[in-house]
Amino acid sequence: MKVPFSLFLALRYLQPKRTFVSVITVVSVLGVTLGITVLIVVMSVMTGFSQTLQRAILGFEPHLRVVNGDLMQNWREVLPGLEKVPGVIGAAPYVTGAVLVERADDAKETTRTVQAIIRGINVAQEEQLVDLKKFVTGTTEMGSDEVILGRTLARDLGVEIGDEITIYAPGNISGLMASVKKHQANPGAKAPTLEDIVIPAPMKIVGVFSSGTNSFDSTFILMPLHMAQELYGLKDTVHGIAVKTRDPYQVERTQEAIETQFGGRVNTVSWYDENRARFDAIKMEKHVMFFILMFIVVVAAFSVMNTQITVTVQKTREIGIMKALGATPGQIVWVFLAQGMFVGALGNITGLGLGLGILHYRNPFRDWLSERLGIVIFPPSIYEFDGIPAEVVPADVAAICISAFVICALAAYIPARIASRLDPVKALRYE
Repeated sequence: MKVPFSLFLALRYLQPKRTFVSVITVVSVLGVTLGITVLIVVMSVMTGFSQTLQRAILGFEPHLRVVNGDLMQNWREVLPGLEKVPGVIGAAPYVTGAVLVERADDAKETTRTVQAIIRGINVAQEEQLVDLKKFVTGTTEMGSDEVILGRTLARDLGVEIGDEITIYAPGNISGLMASVKKHQANPGAKAPTLEDIVIPAPMKIVGVFSSGTNSFDSTFILMPLHMAQELYGLKDTVHGIAVKTRDPYQVERTQEAIETQFGGRVNTVSWYDENRARFDAIKMEKHVMFFILMFIVVVAAFSVMNTQITVTVQKTREIGIMKALGATPGQIVWVFLAQGMFVGALGNITGLGLGLGILHYRNPFRDWLSERLGIVIFPPSIYEFDGIPAEVVPADVAAICISAFVICALAAYIPARIASRLDPVKALRYE
């Protein structure tokens, strides 16, 4: 098989000769490899963050929340109408709010108190939205004084299934405040005492859920809807209605249908609206990191250019002979351009393989490094996930590899173009 003249010379020049040119050629390949590797790893991890967060939210959170800006008193009338809206799969009322959770340790005569968020739900209706059994260890059936805790919250409190906790909510304080106001209005009346305070009854833990996202697992408590209403003193009102849609990524259409059906009497908030700041931050960081890390490839391209300049200077006599024998400028360009393209292609292949290998073993390597250094790398309390998420997107990988290849080719083209314009007489006279 005959090899084109330009490619034959390019491959010949690339053969290792233990010279300075060979060394800087290897350095150029390593630079491109490093740039490709870092870009693939960082872009895949950033994409993994976004996609894993979306899946965690859509798996545990409702796609839409229907609210009216205040307590929803007519939710029993709104609920049937919501279920008839096209695109709505299920709907369920909820109560949510901040509480204090206390765990008394009788053996050590100490207590632990943490802040949490309750979510009062009707289990039968909620299971139309979320597959609770998929996340909960224990049972999803809750009695009047039974709750389900997030895994991290249970660990922070030092409790397990079967233990009891005490939950303090605004409803517990409102009774005391009412008694204080009565006493202020009538100083002669009996002052409020501890007996006048509504002391909450202990709540038994019947299940522990793991949503896959630390922000949920460390703060949320699921409890029966009527108990949450009692804690917040809401009587028969709720904070809103949670809705599951047929396509969470086209949730805007369902929002418009709901607001149209109810004539603007209710407002809707989508899962993306509630987490817009987080997703926008990840998207912006991903784009910024791409451009910043691409400079590693640009630096490697300067090494490619430096190599080609050195080669063209060393091969001045050969260039003169080739032109004297009738080689066209295009053939001369391809001799040296092919070398730069070979460096770019080799760097792409090795960088792609190394990047995918690092992504495959990212979590075992993190665990090994954590053991050796004695520190927690990628702590779930900060980054929300137990492991380092990553998702390889072929389009992103293709964009990285093509961009790097083009940059290396352009870096090689400049000295190749200069070499092709050499006057053969001057080139031979120079030698």
